[in-house]
Amino acid sequence: MSSPNQVPQGLPQFPESLWRDTVDLPSFPKLAEDHVTDVAIVGGGITGITTAYLLAKEGYKVTLLEAGRLFDGTTGFTTAKITAQHGMIYNELVKNFGEEQAWAYFRSNNEAMDWIVATAGELDLSCGLVREDAILYANAGDDKTLKQLEAEFEAYQKIGIPGEWQDNISLPLMAGGAIKLSGQYRFHPLQYLKGLLDVVLEKGGVVFEHTTIGEKVDKDGLLTLHTEGEEYTIKCRHAVSASHFPFYDGGGLYFTRLHAERSYALAIQPEADYEGGMYLSASTPTRSLRAVEWNGQKLVLVGGEGHKTGQGICTFGHYENLEVFAGELLGIKGIPYRWSAQDLITVDKVPYIGKLDDEEIYIATGFAKWGMTNGTLAARMITDQITGKGSPYTELYDPSRFKAKPGIKNFIVQNSNVAKELVTGKLEFVHKKTRDLQADEGAVVFHDGKRVGAYRDTGGKLHLVDRTCTHMGCECEWNDGERSWDCPCHGSRFSYDGKVLEGPATVPLTKIEAEE
Repeated sequence: MSSPNQVPQGLPQFPESLWRDTVDLPSFPKLAEDHVTDVAIVGGGITGITTAYLLAKEGYKVTLLEAGRLFDGTTGFTTAKITAQHGMIYNELVKNFGEEQAWAYFRSNNEAMDWIVATAGELDLSCGLVREDAILYANAGDDKTLKQLEAEFEAYQKIGIPGEWQDNISLPLMAGGAIKLSGQYRFHPLQYLKGLLDVVLEKGGVVFEHTTIGEKVDKDGLLTLHTEGEEYTIKCRHAVSASHFPFYDGGGLYFTRLHAERSYALAIQPEADYEGGMYLSASTPTRSLRAVEWNGQKLVLVGGEGHKTGQGICTFGHYENLEVFAGELLGIKGIPYRWSAQDLITVDKVPYIGKLDDEEIYIATGFAKWGMTNGTLAARMITDQITGKGSPYTELYDPSRFKAKPGIKNFIVQNSNVAKELVTGKLEFVHKKTRDLQADEGAVVFHDGKRVGAYRDTGGKLHLVDRTCTHMGCECEWNDGERSWDCPCHGSRFSYDGKVLEGPATVPLTKIEAEE
């Protein structure tokens, strides 16, 4: 763990999540034999662990299956705001879903927030839970966004969200206006989830890490899931996909109805006092702020710089942009942590949560960067559906829905973009050779007559991969901020030596013999 006496003055060389570095996480074995359970939950983030917690309390035998390590996906790299203020969404929901469903979105997320707070209290968890105001603001001079923010506040008033309009904000920057939503929260997500996981284990729950579940599902009375490569099977009565992309598509074509975005965060030691509050800019580029306690000090998490995965500028530049913003706003004594996260967004910006047709397979995806409440909401909904209680929010979050207004337009835009990236990736012209790479540098290079992905590690060893994404064949781009290969089409990510970091891909990139 980092020490306050060894805080980098500039950006840290390597990304590391504050959350993961400040909690002792258990490790679990890889599945090594066929397995039988009541409920197989694929994905070890907030949705998967909360679902396991709820179902274990109901007496179900639950099994968590994680492709990597628990909390190593979006949950471990969040900004961890617990709020029902999800950017400028309510005016859009009113237009596309109607007032009743817009209110249901707020109410369901507000209930999820209240449940997190109540559960942390019930389990007496020390997880840094602090009540805060959430504030959505438009930059001064950004008249277009200010008008949109005013329309958002009108939607608050129309459906009964208890927001408050402010002409000014407490931050030392000029704002044209803001919406404050009081009574929201921030916390340490992994300290909280570790407490839930302890209960799961106490009640007989089983966890397997480094266990990737393939797309094949047999349905003959019980469901039979297969590990990648069909080495082992998991038989269960119910299966829950709490991973990023659903492990099982079921004809839903979810990879065409979701797109992946990356965003970035710095944990800074500010020179100026930070008064508190969870801020989010409605203006672009997006900027997010919240406090966090670390080693007896108060840091500020500065986030933003979102872009479609594989299609940003030089990725390290996103961190540099946040550093400039934070330095101008608060001053910087040091930056102990930097990290990034990947989130999925549906075509209508409302998550897909629920049962797939008549099958006992449930999915939860597309949280659009608001996974603390949406992930908890998903766990509660799926638990209610499995236990036969039903949910009042089934229609709103139905995975099979397709809202015509935003859906058709966004579906066409997203998949036109995929086609463009597929073509441009195949036709790009490359000049660089492997000999041109310095230590700790990655790039697309021309090697042995082909374009390949190359990374030379800090010890000078060269790693080569075929950049062709194993999901749909797009060409991956080098992410120098995380030292990974990112697919611009559907958001799959791979390590520098080809291992799968993020789906929908489940098969690694092909390694190439590195001869110089």
